[in-house]
Amino acid sequence: MFTLLIIIIALIGVIMTGLILLQAGKGGGLAGIASGGATTQILGARQAPDVLERGTWILATAFIVLCILTNFAIDDGVSERSILQQSQQSTQQPVPAPEELPPPPLEESIPVPPPTQSEE
Repeated sequence: MFTLLIIIIALIGVIMTGLILLQAGKGGGLAGIASGGATTQILGARQAPDVLERGTWILATAFIVLCILTNFAIDDGVSERSILQQSQQSTQQPVPAPEELPPPPLEESIPVPPPTQSEE
C-alpha cells in the first residue's frame, strides 16, 4: 500500500510539473513553446489557462492528500527499530549483577574487649 501511494505521488508530481510549465506567466512562460502553442489552438485562447489552472489545483490537492495518507500507511503494526538502535542493542552486553559477599564470620564482626587483670 505504501509503495503504491509513493508511486502515485511521484506520477502526480511529474504531471503537475508539466502543467505548471505549460501555464503562461507574466513573461509568456513555456506555454507558447510547448507544441507550438497547441494548447491554445485546441482549447481556445481563453479556455486553455482555465483548464491548466484547474488541473494544477486538482493535482496539487490530490498530492497533499496522498502525502498525508502516506503517513498513516507507514505504520503496519510492526515495531521496527532504526539501524542505530539495532547496532546499539547488539553491541551492548548485559552487565552481570554484582555478587553479594557472604557476611563476615561472627567472631570478626563483634569486637572483643581486651582482657583485664584483676588484683587479688
